[in-house]
Amino acid sequence: MLMRTDPFRELDRLAQQLMGPGTWSRPSAMAMDAYREGDEYVVAFDLPGVKPEAIDIDVERNMLTVKAERRPAPRSDDVQMELSERPLGVFSRQIVLADTLDTERIEADYEAGVLTLRIPISERAKPRKIAIGAGSDRKEISG
Repeated sequence: MLMRTDPFRELDRLAQQLMGPGTWSRPSAMAMDAYREGDEYVVAFDLPGVKPEAIDIDVERNMLTVKAERRPAPRSDDVQMELSERPLGVFSRQIVLADTLDTERIEADYEAGVLTLRIPISERAKPRKIAIGAGSDRKEISG
């Protein structure tokens, strides 16, 4: 139900290694897991150190876009950085959602640096029984 392959993911990783973390004009990708649990899909994004107000979730048609920005911690002028490996800047991820998902009822939760989205399967996409009529005794599909 979700786009499983991202042909540009490896290219993004290579560009990030060569040019550093993302900016608003060139966001970096964020790690995610996606799986089906019952009648919904769950998508979890790793965003450690990102404040909830710095996360933007948008759905337009069937395109889900998550953007987040991790800013450097405020430091006094007398701090001399010795090592900086934690990526800063803008992170972004887009996912193509199937027509069978209910984009009107997406739920988002952010806890311990993990943004979790729950995307329910729409009622019209769920399996339903079809009664069989004989001759003139036609039956309608019940949902």
